[in-house]
Amino acid sequence: MIKPAKPANEAQRLDALQRYRILDSEKEKSFEDLVTIARAVAGTSMAAVTLIDAERQWFKSIQGTQVSELSRDESMCGHAILRPQEIMVVEDARLDARFHDNPIVTGDPRVRFYAGAPLVSNDGQPLGTLCVFDPQPHRLDADKAEALSALSRQVMVVMELRRFALDIQQHMLERDDYEKLLSDYHDVLLAQNADLAEQSRTDALTGLPNRRAMALALDAAVTTRDGQPRQTCVALLDIDHFKRINDFQGHATGDRVLSELGALLRSHFAGAGLAARYGGEEFVVLLPDTDLRTAEVQCEFLRTAVADLPLGFPVTVSIGVAAHRSGDSTDHTVERADAALYRAKAAGRNRVETAP
Repeated sequence: MIKPAKPANEAQRLDALQRYRILDSEKEKSFEDLVTIARAVAGTSMAAVTLIDAERQWFKSIQGTQVSELSRDESMCGHAILRPQEIMVVEDARLDARFHDNPIVTGDPRVRFYAGAPLVSNDGQPLGTLCVFDPQPHRLDADKAEALSALSRQVMVVMELRRFALDIQQHMLERDDYEKLLSDYHDVLLAQNADLAEQSRTDALTGLPNRRAMALALDAAVTTRDGQPRQTCVALLDIDHFKRINDFQGHATGDRVLSELGALLRSHFAGAGLAARYGGEEFVVLLPDTDLRTAEVQCEFLRTAVADLPLGFPVTVSIGVAAHRSGDSTDHTVERADAALYRAKAAGRNRVETAP
């Protein structure tokens, strides 16, 4: 195991960390939310906001494993802060000379994959990382790395706001503009929470709503405001032979296909429905106030439009459509659309099938 070196400006770095008065503080929802989003973006089982103290690594928030701190000598994040402008990625720790015999690799939580985006203060001091890790080897695609870096900057925004609040409490309780400062702080927090909520509902690669956002929209779409049943259709769309695209064209090309399809879905259903990424190469479309025949025709237009995408190689989709039935759950409607999609793929793909 190679112990992480200490930065040349270690004294200044520790001074900057102490100014935030965050070490050994209680859990806070703003940090928990960011860690949740980081796990979802990277597709890992574990993630954390970690701060590097003089001799220890302390976790402000950690998910997927139970630990509050580690020795700095065992810290992978201790290596990550040495290059504060880069994300440190370890695809397989067992193959890395620095970590192959590290206790967190050889023992619990048996880390194989690690990616850490440094948390950098306003004066350029690396304080810790927003990191994601997993017991299985992984790759970190460019879009996910960019999203992780953006989230690390959001962590620093929350830390700055937190320090600002502490400063208000300590130094400005008697000032005439105390109420105004609290109001400004409250407005900043509201904007921050709104931004976090939007990130938790949006797929990072395509910019479409994600599965969670679609589930909420579907539940709201099947009834009117006064609780009466509403005619609504749901379509599930799957890219045909997507694994072959990744295998033979590369994952970057696969991501481009997903991104182009997301843009097409956004334009195709703008103002007349909602499209979301359901997971992997599967998408879902919500069509309120639409009967099954009209939904089938719209999906046929969509299927043709996908085949005409200027990607340089053929891409087709299979689509299953179901009309929501009064008395059914929305989950059942999605299951019926999924069964129709399965029939479309079994019948040769590149076609639209409707649920009876």
